[in-house]
Formats: sequence, C-alpha cells, structure tokens
Amino acid sequence: MIGSWFATRRGEEEAPETETEAVIREVRQIEIGARRLMNSQGLGVYQSVFRGHGIEFSEVREYQPGDPFQSIDWKVTARMRRPFVKRFVEERERTVLLVVDGSGSTGFGSRCKLKSRLAVEVAGILILAAMRAQDRVGLLIFTDRCEKLVRPRRGRNRTLRLLYDMLSFKPEGKGTDLEGALKAAAQILPTRSLVFVVSDFMVPEVTGHADDAERQGQPGGLVRALAGLTHRHDVVAIEVRDPAEEALPEAGLVEVEDPETGHRRVLDLSDRDVRRGIEEKAAAERERFAAIASQAGAEWMSVCTDRSHEVDLHAFFAARERRKSRMRSGR
Repeated sequence: MIGSWFATRRGEEEAPETETEAVIREVRQIEIGARRLMNSQGLGVYQSVFRGHGIEFSEVREYQPGDPFQSIDWKVTARMRRPFVKRFVEERERTVLLVVDGSGSTGFGSRCKLKSRLAVEVAGILILAAMRAQDRVGLLIFTDRCEKLVRPRRGRNRTLRLLYDMLSFKPEGKGTDLEGALKAAAQILPTRSLVFVVSDFMVPEVTGHADDAERQGQPGGLVRALAGLTHRHDVVAIEVRDPAEEALPEAGLVEVEDPETGHRRVLDLSDRDVRRGIEEKAAAERERFAAIASQAGAEWMSVCTDRSHEVDLHAFFAARERRKSRMRSGR
C-alpha cells in the first residue's frame, strides 16, 4: 500500500531520493494540504456536495410546526383544505469519477505552478471529500487517448493511490481528445454519478477548429458527448488556466511552441495589436467553452495558477449547496 511507504525513514548514509520517492513525497504534501483544508472551519460545504447526486420526491404529508412554508404543496392544500407539504429525500450512495487532462498544454505554468500541478491539487481536495463521504472514487486520465483508468472503488488509502497515479503519470500522447474521454466516462459509469472534468479545455471545438457538423449549425461532437454525459450524470467542468495565456508581457520577439502539435512560430510581443489579438482569442475561447458547458447542462468553474484555488472551490460549492438547499425546501 502507498501509505506504508511513508513509514520508511532514510538515513543520511542512504542514496539520494529516487524518482518514486520524490513522487511519494509530493503525494504526501498534497494529501496533508487537502486534509488541512477539509478540517478548516467553514469548509463543510465540500462534504455536502458529496451527500447525494439528487433530490427525489418522497411523499406529501400534513404540515407540521417548523416546516418551511416554501415546501407547502398548494394544490394538495387547496384540495384537502388544510396545509400539506412536499417531502424530499436525498440520495446517499454515489460514485465519483475524476476525468483529468494530461495533455501537453497542461504542462504550462508561468508563475507559481504548472496547470498540471494545479489539477492534481484540486483533485486531491475532491478525492478526500468523496472519501470522507464514503463514496466510490475513480480516475480517468486522458490525452489524445484514454491512458489511465482506475475504476471507482472505496478504500482507506484511495486518496494516496489516486494522487500517486496522477503525479507519476507519464503520457504517451500530447494532444487532447476530450470527446473520447467523455464517451469513455459514460461507458464505465452504469449508474448516476458525479463527474468532475478537470482540464484547460484547449481542444479543437473550443479553440476554433470545429468539425463540419458544427460549422453547419449542428451540435459538435464535444457538445454531443458532454450532453450525453450530463443526461445521466451530474457533471462539473473545472477549468485550469494560467494568467500568461490571457495577458501577455511586452517581451519583444519570442519563439513559441504548441506543446501538443510541436508547431513553432515567432511572435512580436512588442506589438500591441499582436498581444491584443492573442488575448482576445484566449478570452473568446474561454467564453466559448462556458457556453458549450451551459448548452450541454454541465456546471462550470475556473481555477488559476496565480491564486488560491481553495477560495474558488469553496465559493463554487457553497453556491451549489445553496441551490440544493432551495430545492430541498421546495423553492
């Protein structure tokens, strides 16, 4: 088990840290940070997200003192001539799947950390929250193919195992096939589940190279795959991004390389129009994916390498819990 590896202490006379030992140390650091965050005051909303994938109608019963007036069933009340309320129950057991982007573009980071590292840190919080809720948790890492699948299970050391798999992951592909990953996720989840898609969403249908169907006004493959997943599952798309992708420095002539295709070009970043054009394109791509997510019925949020992702996650899940509370109260 991974957890047992941390019990080993290396003496000063031992060999330098191996690659495996370095990964394990990183796993432990992220796991400790996630636990510290989960234990912080006021962050119970994380666990509330994993209490069940939906609200199901249970019964109509007579009003009792203390029942929220928003839950009153006015049609039944009018018919029976005394107040009745709708009662809902929340589904408890669930499966959580993290679909994580391991493509070449996630290896970029201009300041504090790489986008790939941010993705792992975010995933660590989500995995730990699911584990505390006693949910089954799985992992799917994709590039231009589905490269790593850990099927959903429960387990005491599940957090460490999944973090280790993400940090030690060495991709074979460099591109991004998000559509294929979403279709694969739909196939391995037989029952309704909670799916987190963690990616920078730099994929053809987002960056402007849409397929023929979409150019003709029909839904593109990515939209269809995402809509197919949200039809049966609760899907949250988490965008990982870096500020340098949106606001470029005035750095003169710079040679840049596409990490997924290897294509190189020289940009004159001293030219304001060049910088503005790139920045406007990046903003349009972000807006485009937000629209794709909304169209498909998925929730969307964004985290960035230059700020606290804990604050962003907390705000998102707190808002989500408020929406669920309104559903429970019948509003």
